Formats: sequence, C-alpha cells, structure tokens
Amino acid sequence: MPVTRDMLIDGKDVPALSGRTTQDMNPYTGEVYATVPAAGPEDVKRAVDAADAAFALWAAVTPFARRAVFLKAADLLDSRTEQVVETMAREAGGTRPWAHFNARLGADILREAAAAVTAPRGEVLSSQEEGALGLAVREPLGVVAAFAPWNAPVILGMRAVAGPLAAGNTVVVKPSEDAPIACGLLIADVLREAGLPDGVLNVVTNDREDAARIAETLIADPRVRAVNFTGSTNVGRIIGMHAADHVKPAVLELGGKNAVIVLADADVDYAVDAVTFSVFMNSGQICMSADRVLVHASLAEEFKEKFTAKVAALRAGDPAHPQTVVGPLVSPSAARRVAGLVRDAVAEGATVLTGGGRPEGAVHPATVLTDVPRSAELYYAEAFGPVCVVETFTDDDTAITLANDTENGLTCGIITENATHGLAVARRVRTGIVHINDQSVADEPHAPFGGVKASGYGRFGGRWGIEAFSNTRWVTVAARQARYPF
Repeated sequence: MPVTRDMLIDGKDVPALSGRTTQDMNPYTGEVYATVPAAGPEDVKRAVDAADAAFALWAAVTPFARRAVFLKAADLLDSRTEQVVETMAREAGGTRPWAHFNARLGADILREAAAAVTAPRGEVLSSQEEGALGLAVREPLGVVAAFAPWNAPVILGMRAVAGPLAAGNTVVVKPSEDAPIACGLLIADVLREAGLPDGVLNVVTNDREDAARIAETLIADPRVRAVNFTGSTNVGRIIGMHAADHVKPAVLELGGKNAVIVLADADVDYAVDAVTFSVFMNSGQICMSADRVLVHASLAEEFKEKFTAKVAALRAGDPAHPQTVVGPLVSPSAARRVAGLVRDAVAEGATVLTGGGRPEGAVHPATVLTDVPRSAELYYAEAFGPVCVVETFTDDDTAITLANDTENGLTCGIITENATHGLAVARRVRTGIVHINDQSVADEPHAPFGGVKASGYGRFGGRWGIEAFSNTRWVTVAARQARYPF
C-alpha cells in the first residue's frame, strides 16, 4: 500500500485546501510509493502565516533550549537509520550505503547546528566618539524559504533548514517532488518530535506542474526574508532572479562539472578506487560527482585498463540489494537523458570503454568514455548519472586548463603522493572546494560548503551557515550626551 502523508503547517498535518494530491513514484519499480498534498498558493500563504507568527518566540528561545532541540533530533535521526534506508530506496532509488551516509551526516548537521547556536554573534567596534561603544550584532532575518533536492535527500533536506533554524529564523521548506518525504516530511518529523515549536518549520508539498508557481509565490511573499536553494544550475538561475526581483538574499548551491586530476606521481590503484567512488556513488547523482577524470599521460594506459575493469564489475539494479553500487536514477526519463548524452558523444567521435547502451527502466549502465570532443553536449553538460569521461594531459598547465574549462566551479579532487605538488595545482583550480590526494565527493558539516562561478554563491556549514541566514546590525551606545552644531 502506498504511504499517505499530509503537509506540516503550524505543527499540524494538513491536506491541501483544494484537496488535490500528487503521486511520489518508486523509480526502480515504477509503482506509487506515496501520495502527498498538491499545494496551491493559498497553502503557501498559510505556511508563511505560521512561520511569521512563530518567528518572534523562536528567536527569543534561549540558546541552550534551542540547542537541546537539535541534539535530541540528531539522536532521533540516528535511531531511524533503517527508516531512512527504506525510504530512500523506495522514494529515490538510493542504495543502502548512500542512505546510511545520508542518515549519519544528517544527524551530524544537526549536531553542528546545535554547536553553532552559541557561536559568537557579533563584534565590538572602535568608535570616533570618546567613550562610545560600537557593536556589530548578528540577528535572525525572519522567515526563510528553503528548497530541498531529492538526490541526497536527508543531507540536503537537513542542510536546507538546520542553519536557518539555528540562527533563530523560521522556515517554510518546499521539498522536491521526487522525494517529498525523505527531504522534507521525515526531517520535520524528527525535529517536531525533538520539541521544535509549532510553526517554526513548515513543509509544503506540491505537484510537479505547480512547482514554478509555488516557488514564485513563496519567494514573493514580503514576509519571506531570505532564500535557500540547492539544485540544478538552470533552476538556480531562476530562483536567484526571483530573489533578486524582491531584493532578498539567497544562498544557491548549484550543479558541478567536477574533475579528478590524477598527477604523474599518483598511486594508480588508489586513484582507480578513488575515482570509481567519485563517479559512481549514488549513480553519479551528486553535485560533487566527478564527470571528468584527467590522467597524466604516463599513467593513462594502466589507469584506463584497471578503471574500466573495476567499473565493468560494479553491481547495478535493485537499490535494496546490499551489494548494489549503481542503483536506478531518479526516474526513467533521467536515465534516457543520460543515454542521450552518451549517444550524442559517440556520434561526435567519442569511444566507449565500458557501458553505454540503453537503460533498463531507470537503471543506466556504468559508463566510461574517452576522446569526447568539445562539440559533444556531454563535454560541458553535467551528466548527473553513472557516466564519466577520461582525458589525458602531459603537464600541469594543461590539466588545470582542462579542469577550469567549465562554467561550473564546485569541487575538485587531485590524486598525488606529493602534497606540495598537489597544493600548487589546487591553488590554480577555480572551485569552491578542492581535495588533495582524495576525490571530489566529500562533506563535513562544519566546513564552508559551496561553489563559485555557475555553481552558486554563499556557504553552508558551521559559522558560515549562521552568517548566511542572519543580518548584521550596527548598534552604538553613547557614554555621554553629544553636542550638535545646531
């Protein structure tokens, strides 16, 4: 039987005012996993009503009381790991290891939010006036509009709300239509059970055809004071423009076209293992996944032989099987899109080293290509699937040029046994994140996470997350009465 869930508004489980619902599909079986409300603009308004009404009280909650909510929620999420595994498999096609990682990091994001509650919130400033005291004080903004994606649903759903809530804001979150439970309602469940007051976090679900209208209504509401979006670069541009139209700050964490650079002094076996993880974890559906593998020419033949053999042996199919690495993409249409990128690349002259062919439903074969020309769409487009391109280089300048030949700039991995050499290369790669002697996929809740160029702006994590969702006020205290010229 499909799961049936309502939205969460003002602490209550409620249907859409229109009574409309929408279906949440299992990408592997094609069956209905859940039915959720299909909200309209009137539902957005009542969610913002609740968040706005709850703001003053939540902002006034003492730091230790607020911290206690996050710590309890973290423990609750830890205890529900098996629920996360089942939900992610049936709702988004997530494999067991990926779901475990989501649950663990989601709980750690909550713990980091708890720590950030009592982080320093201002500075003492020097003043031109004798005896005067100047303060720079950080204060919460108000209602934050959050958009949570499906691909790392618990991690990114938690990141959508934890920082804003820790800063003292209230939140209305619109989860992805492809995972409204894992990246929205499940997270609200643990926070509500942990004692989060009514109205502080509200979840509005919607039908796919209404997504643009719901987003525009939410961002346009004058009581919404900031926007938090994680998703594709194309949609992020639209969200950013809406926020700019209403003069509202936004944090945008968008797509990537990430590279792993394998330098001449790399351990080839380690590089093969690292790159395989970077490309194929969650079937390549991670903003940090490596689309491109840049290998020094002196290692290229050995690397390609070993890498191709390892990729060809990866188990694909049912995400519930404990040995599955390449599970289904989020939908059959997503798998067809990836297959189309591969076909186009081959038509333009690329060579398939392993994989290719037609997907089975939402499962696309793990695929490695080489000799992909710039004329192929895949050269610049984010694959967001189990596909990568291997290219070779002969010197650092060429590797760096290739790595930077993209509008995106999220993350990069540099495999080397020489940290000094790796750091020299890393300083020249234009990304928000870089990992030396590691691959491109990594996340820690206290680190500044975000990209440059078309990969977005703003940072999540630790104090950066607090700063992104708070405002700095200048406050002065005069020690004596001032004298004025008239």
